[in-house]
Amino acid sequence: PLSPLSPDEILRLVTAGRPTTCPLDSIPSSLLQTISGDLLPYLTSPINSSLTAGYVPSVFKRARVAPLLKKPTLDPSDVNNYRPVSLLSFLSKTLERAILGQLSCDLSQNDLLDPNQSGFKTGHSTETALLCVTEALRTAKANSLSSALILLDLSAAFDTVNHQILLSTLSELSISGTAHSWIASYLTGRSYQVAWRESVSAPRALTTGVPQGSVLGPLLFSLYTKSLGSVISSHGLSYPSYADDTQFIFSFPPSDNQVANCISACLADISVWMTDHDLKLNLGKTELLFLPGKDCPFHDLAITVDNSIVSSSQSAKSLGVTLDNTLSFSANIKAVTRSCRFMLYNIRRVRPCLTQEAAQVLIQALVISRLDYCNSLLAGLPACAIKPLQLIQNAAARLVFNLPKFSHVTPLLRTLHWLPVEARFCYKTMVLAYGAVRGTAPPYLQALISPYTQTRAFIHLWPAGPPTSAEAQFLLSPVKTVCCSGGTSSLTTPGQRSQSPPSGDT
Repeated sequence: PLSPLSPDEILRLVTAGRPTTCPLDSIPSSLLQTISGDLLPYLTSPINSSLTAGYVPSVFKRARVAPLLKKPTLDPSDVNNYRPVSLLSFLSKTLERAILGQLSCDLSQNDLLDPNQSGFKTGHSTETALLCVTEALRTAKANSLSSALILLDLSAAFDTVNHQILLSTLSELSISGTAHSWIASYLTGRSYQVAWRESVSAPRALTTGVPQGSVLGPLLFSLYTKSLGSVISSHGLSYPSYADDTQFIFSFPPSDNQVANCISACLADISVWMTDHDLKLNLGKTELLFLPGKDCPFHDLAITVDNSIVSSSQSAKSLGVTLDNTLSFSANIKAVTRSCRFMLYNIRRVRPCLTQEAAQVLIQALVISRLDYCNSLLAGLPACAIKPLQLIQNAAARLVFNLPKFSHVTPLLRTLHWLPVEARFCYKTMVLAYGAVRGTAPPYLQALISPYTQTRAFIHLWPAGPPTSAEAQFLLSPVKTVCCSGGTSSLTTPGQRSQSPPSGDT
């Protein structure tokens, strides 16, 4: 059952949300956050009433849809190149956050979430999902195994979710009572209007799908597609995924001649599952990346499914990162440097109008963030490969201080507290490794960390009681090496060749 929230919890939800103002809001969301303390009784009552009754008011089920072009390079005259993002009222999204917190906690405690799904889960991100993919591919290559990475593409995945199948899936996951009633009320009776330039369409009923742009929609979609994982794993394949971006990996010895048949059988079962769940697998945009194992030759791999041919390519884009069949990330580095140069060029044009602080904030938001995105994937690459990224960071530091091209950059990076690019890779890797050791990282990253067990133990036994002055001086001396020979221990320090423990010590 859903539990009502305290006024302090509701105030925290209201103030913590992003102040994104929707045309359906009566007042700007930033103003509502400012005066939320005075309006707290009037915010607490409707939210808690919705939670206890399992009912969503109809005013919270309206959306204003704004079509956004998926990529700047796509044809704007083709409607298939747009993503329908739903703009929802600020209070409706606050109510969704109240449900999301309780629902996510219950699903995590009962281990009902797919461990391979990284979308919108604490400690998970697109970077951790891609790390899982690249580590699996590198491990297979080190074991002289070739790999095939298949990136599935779904057409309008969020918009074609069948509400009845979704509610049935939630019942199978033991979501019942007021929680099930609330989600059923949330899905039914929804309406939307499409805004294009200065025009707004008439309201239309929304009978399928979850709102793309909502707080609760990604979690509901993840639960809706949870059974897809069992279809892929039944073929012995791993499937790291993020929301509706699903990919699976098949590693095999080079002598295996049944690779195409295995992948075709898996894709055929996935296509059947998609049809049964009112989803559409777009085989025309599904990509295949073949990565040969160590000392294994390249060869073209083509998969035939439903009279469609999926051919292997040299590179494929996954979650904003371009992967190539050698895992050199050269194509991705070129794309990042090209976009960063474009941003630096535009910022340089307005730099005379900016203060140093404003320029730094702008560059960190538009340039440094691009350099840092999924940069742990680049750890271990040679210095010549990452040099273009370092040149971008150097140019960004000079632009912050408005200095000429060949100015010395080391003191600038120290002043800005910017680590060099290679050090940023190491720092991100250590942060992820630390999370894996502490248990806060995704399970698939924790599985990559094995605790180090010391095989040899050095134990010094000192007599009982506090150490003497000679013993204390010996303990505080810097030890360089420990040599054991013939049952006699000798400790070497930088200041002398050998030093024995004080008399009386064992």
